[in-house]
Amino acid sequence: MARAADPGGAPAGEALPGIDAHPHARAVLLPALAPQGHPSHAYLFHGPPGTGKRTIARAFAAALLAAGAREPGTVAERVRRDSHPDLTWVRPSGARRCSCRYIEEPVVAAATRTPFESARRVFVIEAVDTMNDQAANRMLKTLEEPPSFVHLLLVTDRRGNVLPRSPRAASTCASIRFRRSGSRSGYRASARSVRRRARGWRSATRGRRARLAGEEGEALRANAERFVRAALAGETGERPWLALLELAREAGASAGEQAQELMASELELLPGKERKRYEREGLEARRRGERRVRTQTLDLSLRLAELWLRDVLCICEGAPELVYAVDRRGELEQDARGREGARLRRAVELAAQTRLSLALNVSEELALEALAYRLQALLTV
Repeated sequence: MARAADPGGAPAGEALPGIDAHPHARAVLLPALAPQGHPSHAYLFHGPPGTGKRTIARAFAAALLAAGAREPGTVAERVRRDSHPDLTWVRPSGARRCSCRYIEEPVVAAATRTPFESARRVFVIEAVDTMNDQAANRMLKTLEEPPSFVHLLLVTDRRGNVLPRSPRAASTCASIRFRRSGSRSGYRASARSVRRRARGWRSATRGRRARLAGEEGEALRANAERFVRAALAGETGERPWLALLELAREAGASAGEQAQELMASELELLPGKERKRYEREGLEARRRGERRVRTQTLDLSLRLAELWLRDVLCICEGAPELVYAVDRRGELEQDARGREGARLRRAVELAAQTRLSLALNVSEELALEALAYRLQALLTV
């Protein structure tokens, strides 16, 4: 059977080099480039880092722009150099979230303008999982009702972070799944799983480790340790969970202030008639953001508490080489004296269950208070 060709005349597989390594992407994208293909107005390219999402997105953008072009043979090179006037590639800079300034003029406003030389305009937006609520709301109408000549390619390494933040936006896109391929990648993944099982729970991702490296991290660690050790010593009457709550509230308030400053700067980019609605949406987003950061901070505190209990368990079970808090070896040994491994394992489970319950909008203070008393009852018998 003959291979499909793109509108510019080249075989579709050649238009998208590397597509054969991604069966799902091939099944969705190649038919869109066939002579009678009808590409979707929006695609969500998702998968782990290093799977080739951006390479395929660039090739697909070039193929879309080559359709009907006067000189289709030059399009791919111009797209590669980011010099095609009908291609907009949005990259949030550094570690910043994808805010309105990346979306309002470059995408929402530009999408209303007809193409310069192609029959289409293509917008590629990276790191959509970092898009804040205001930016997602601003782009939603463009995603749901774009002009006929507009195609949007959204790219993310963390699809799970896109859906909760903007489920309507994600649902309007054709999903393109990318996976790591090859036996060596599979071996590395298996090896990592084995190491995780052998060494137990790991304390944090790279982002969490970055937070722990500063003053905030020192305070989180110290208060998490104090919280657990108070329970181990039967001294929960001093309510050690209040310090964890205070740190979480401070982190949430700080995030809210940053969001307010960002919203104020973005208001200057909006027409006057849209500012009131944006301010209203911004206040709602600020409250949600404060709640999210507060919960994340409590989550991290409970992970640290869980880790302390895990380290105590390692000492108790005669595996001190697996301890993370090597600088606190003396305190861990003190806490391990006379403890039962089974009770410590149950304590680790209780901390993990409490941490997971935070996502259910439970009372944070009551959850921490209950955990402290349950740990005390379990471990001071």
